[in-house]
Amino acid sequence: MHISLCACLAVLLSSSALAAETATLAKDLELFRPHLGKTWRGEFKNSTPDKPVVDISRWERALNGQAIRVVHSINHGAYGGESIIRWDKEKAALVFHYFTTAGFMTTGTMTFSDGKLTSHEMVSGSANGVTEVRATSEFRADGTLFVKAEYLKNGEWSLGRETTYREQPKAEVKFK
Repeated sequence: MHISLCACLAVLLSSSALAAETATLAKDLELFRPHLGKTWRGEFKNSTPDKPVVDISRWERALNGQAIRVVHSINHGAYGGESIIRWDKEKAALVFHYFTTAGFMTTGTMTFSDGKLTSHEMVSGSANGVTEVRATSEFRADGTLFVKAEYLKNGEWSLGRETTYREQPKAEVKFK
């Protein structure tokens, strides 16, 4: 199962939310500040009561404010991953690295505009034939986070997943 960074975007802070809101953060990462310290729960669009697919994610400040760390797990650790997002001065862009429990990783870039985070990532390692991922995460006025991803496999783009996340402070990211 492949989940893009944006699918994870609903991350972190292992310390208090207040600390995340006031701690130093690199200028180019400030756009993430409203989301730090929050835990999110999202059900995949194709989730059913008999076969639920639930993603829990958290966002946090990392590396003395020079990065954002996003961790997530699906179905209590059946799958999960961790991302590090940072500003790359040479590329003049937000870049990220995503490592998974499935043994593959991705690297990509993202842009933020009009309340939407758009990412494009390259997959390395085995991800069931997926070689690229495009995703859009939209922070909606109702407080939800909507994520839609597409996967490039065998030279063709297809819908990967759609998930609506709601903040759920008591949810926990779990790994096996």
